[in-house]
Amino acid sequence: MENEKCAVILAGGKGTRLRPYTLAFPKPLVPVGEYPILEIIIRQLANNGFNKIFIAVNHQADLIMAYFGDGSKFGIKIVYSLEKKPLSTMGPLLLMDNLPDNFLVMNGDVLSDISYNDFLAAHIKSENLFTISAYKRKQQVDYGVLHVENECLMGFEEKPVLDYLVSMGVYAVSKEALNFIPEDTYFGFDDLMRVLLQKRKKVDVKLYEGYWLDIGRPDDYQQAIDKFEQEKDHFLKEFIQL
Repeated sequence: MENEKCAVILAGGKGTRLRPYTLAFPKPLVPVGEYPILEIIIRQLANNGFNKIFIAVNHQADLIMAYFGDGSKFGIKIVYSLEKKPLSTMGPLLLMDNLPDNFLVMNGDVLSDISYNDFLAAHIKSENLFTISAYKRKQQVDYGVLHVENECLMGFEEKPVLDYLVSMGVYAVSKEALNFIPEDTYFGFDDLMRVLLQKRKKVDVKLYEGYWLDIGRPDDYQQAIDKFEQEKDHFLKEFIQL
């Protein structure tokens, strides 16, 4: 379909880092405010003009499928891809039929105000093979850090704060990139990046300076709840289509 705008949401993980919240139901159904995090993402994609979503499911797939159905109540078509065994983040893409030439791939536990439409459009315009949306994050080391040379202390930092550029778990992907993913194999984002780097394929990284949070840890989950409740209308706004 020529005007199809497609996203793949990875929702097959067990959410072990978010226990005990994920003991009763899968991480994509963990509530952020009045909505499960996956519903927020689906509503955002619909507001961004996406008309088809593949959801890769595995752990407690029946609960996710029962909640979201065919997507009609969100104004979007949902197709489920059920893994018979865990395939990590990139492996499930080979199970999906009729993916368009360019599409979005993202984790199902991300709270962000990024324009998914603009991100994918920039990827297509640049004719990229793979584009990573990246975010600057600070991480405090909980220990005193020693700088040592030849067993001699040369410097010391008490609980330094380090700056990292991290993947947001949001990617724009050309269908050509699927050629580098082995079939029926546990194959993650990290595996694909190693292959593309080894083969000297260009991977673009786009820094995003808005809001982003992965709710995979309890502390971040609580932050996401507080932020969403304060700015719900902002996160669920209708985006202008280009």
